[in-house]
Amino acid sequence: MALLSDISWEAFQALSPDAKVPYFRDADREQHVIVAQQFDRARLDALGDLATRIRRIAKTHAGMDDLQSLLSHKRAMLYFSQPSTRTFLSFCAACEILGLKLGEVRDTSISSEFKGETQDDSIRTFSSYFDLIIMRSQIGGLAERSAWLLSNSERPIPVINAGSGKDQHPTQALLDIYTLQRSFETNGGIDGKRVVFVGDLKRGRTVRSLSVLLTQYRDVEQCFVAPDALQIGEDIQAILRARGVRFSLSDDLRAELPAADAVYMTRVQNEWDTTSGESARIDISAFCFGEAELPLLKPSAVILHPLPRREEIATAVDHSPHAVYWRQMRNGMWIRAALIATLFRKDNPIREYFESNGIE
Repeated sequence: MALLSDISWEAFQALSPDAKVPYFRDADREQHVIVAQQFDRARLDALGDLATRIRRIAKTHAGMDDLQSLLSHKRAMLYFSQPSTRTFLSFCAACEILGLKLGEVRDTSISSEFKGETQDDSIRTFSSYFDLIIMRSQIGGLAERSAWLLSNSERPIPVINAGSGKDQHPTQALLDIYTLQRSFETNGGIDGKRVVFVGDLKRGRTVRSLSVLLTQYRDVEQCFVAPDALQIGEDIQAILRARGVRFSLSDDLRAELPAADAVYMTRVQNEWDTTSGESARIDISAFCFGEAELPLLKPSAVILHPLPRREEIATAVDHSPHAVYWRQMRNGMWIRAALIATLFRKDNPIREYFESNGIE
């Protein structure tokens, strides 16, 4: 087993993403949740199954009471220095389902970082008071650095990456996979499906993470539809080629819709603009989904979006049976609860409660 405590930060930084994976997990579960690459098919299936069991248990008062007793002795810190609504709230709800007490820092201007404290020292401070750190930052690699730092301290508590720069957003990818699992559970599962990604694919960390996770499924074809300036990066293309995944690049949304099983829409990520108004100069009108596009979809196709949205999906589409993005958002709460339960080895007690109470 590879240990973060056995490697220097410089040596660890130099590793490829795939080479880093063994340092984030052991044989049967995650130690930290940092990159999408650390989840194989077996872990994705297990997390999806556990999320469904939690969702069903939580429907009753007695079931919710049992869930909330599991981690009532633990505390979680939500360190969100980058703006967030859905990710922050779904992690709050997931922690509350399992009974964790919560602390939060959402504005570093009112923390000791304003006084010049390093982020390393802030993380060490959080670990003194909490049993889990869930963090979101505009700084790429910060979650990875925090996992290494704490693994080399006397308080090696787990770190969950809730969004790190433009690099990764692994738990968004988990909820996306869970949504696809649920959407296709009576239609052969995810294997063999065609997923069409649309919009700002170059800077969309949700797309990057989901694209990697989809390689765990058999014969999934990926299509990336975007203007040239926002097309998926060569690094993701290289991963797909290395894993033998069929993929294509396109700038014609309407031409790609009839063969799509899932359409993953994204907004323009103008928060990453390097110059003022950079994104505004890109014409995205041909990469929007409205009522006129609905008839182009096959009956079983689904539309996803990590939200928030702008003009890329018309609100009129919300009422279509193809639209699953509101369910997708709620699924984030269940899959994150499953992930946290697994981190703290409470997955088996949840399964035992489900079976012993005959829950369906």
